Amino acid sequence: MNAIVIVADSLRRDHLGCYGSPRVQTPHIDAFAREALVFEQAFSEGLPTLPTRTAMWTGRHTVPFRGWQRLEPDDIVLAEWLWDKGYTSALVTDVYHMHRPGMGYARGFDEVCFIRGQEYDPWIVAPEMDLSAGMRRHFKPAGRADRSDWFREGFRQYLRNISVRRCEEDYFVARVCIRAADWLAKMRGKDNLLLWVDCFDPHEPWDPPEEFARKYADPAYRGKQIIDPVPCPVRGYMDEAELANTMALYAGEVSFVDKWVGYLLQRAAELGYFDDSLVIFTTDHGEPFGEHGIIRKCRPWNYEELVHVPFVLRMPDGTGAGRRHRGIVQLCDIAPTIYDFLGVPHPPGETARSILPLVTGEADTIREHAFIGHHNKSWTIRDAKWSFHLDIGDTGRFDIRKDQAVPVQVPAAFGRELYDLRKDPAEQTNLAPDKPKLADELELELRRFMASLKWE
Repeated sequence: MNAIVIVADSLRRDHLGCYGSPRVQTPHIDAFAREALVFEQAFSEGLPTLPTRTAMWTGRHTVPFRGWQRLEPDDIVLAEWLWDKGYTSALVTDVYHMHRPGMGYARGFDEVCFIRGQEYDPWIVAPEMDLSAGMRRHFKPAGRADRSDWFREGFRQYLRNISVRRCEEDYFVARVCIRAADWLAKMRGKDNLLLWVDCFDPHEPWDPPEEFARKYADPAYRGKQIIDPVPCPVRGYMDEAELANTMALYAGEVSFVDKWVGYLLQRAAELGYFDDSLVIFTTDHGEPFGEHGIIRKCRPWNYEELVHVPFVLRMPDGTGAGRRHRGIVQLCDIAPTIYDFLGVPHPPGETARSILPLVTGEADTIREHAFIGHHNKSWTIRDAKWSFHLDIGDTGRFDIRKDQAVPVQVPAAFGRELYDLRKDPAEQTNLAPDKPKLADELELELRRFMASLKWE
């Protein structure tokens, strides 16, 4: 048996047809979902990019212990554990943060393919290159000069990186999916395989090919094509038309990712891997587009648009196909699920849980709540009815109020927020001051869980 995991970074669940999107077209992922089990209540654990990968690969809750950092030498990670059990593995990715020196995210894989050049990866060094046209068309500075200067230089690097792009197959997601499919073809006929495909798209910058860039855009729009906005409060930075156009570019990026993920899934099926492989499609988190006053992940706020993620799982024997499950699962559950599916023992120290009992029908639930957070900044507990957020560090929330940047409610009682998800799924009306007893109960549950965790 084999396991294939496909991650599309920063993918909002509400932009997939299989999760109810009426506008964004994702026919290939939707077709895959019809043959798989779709989880309605799937959530991130530790955020953002690197903490999520740590949780995915260790099968552990990371929030109280790990922020943005390397894998530690004594961490037991998925690829190493399976290598010790006789599995052959490959990592194909353009997530350049994992490639940075000393980060250790290539550990345990027999083959590693890093596609270079995404976002601000210092890949092409050409200081004499004329980037003025791209900067005028695509970059808009924010109010704070220091913040804008950093992202301006980062975007210059991105323009250098994409200067060698000539056709659709040169785009990053295409290159990742082609290389992953080639590895599957090379390994055809072999057993005990793990393939981890980690696509940085649809992470910003949002610059899909022209066909997809126009797909959801207003043809009357004549403003800047802001493909890489500075992470900041929306008000005072982007007007409504600019924000709508950037959201259209993101939607086009999602459809473009769908095309190439579809190519990889089709090749996997043609090569026979659907007959003997567990296949998981998911993301690490979503993306804010002004729902709580910010663009991009400039604040550690664990709201719906960021932490409620798509999670689709296909079993080779068709178990669960065509069903939707409302049991709560988290991204840290991926490694335990793979171990259960492959029938290998679990490593010590796991705190996440296999979701295989939900797939087979042996259990209706594996947990009552999801526990989510940014290390040393914010913690969240949520289920299908309630979400409770607790600030435990500098979340920037009070800076937002001081700047009058957005019409967002500042929670009372030391950064506590409570939302009724049945009536207010977008988390706009904070009920913590009105329901202090319920807020206290959820805070106690949240603190008890975090205190119960150990990293040994």
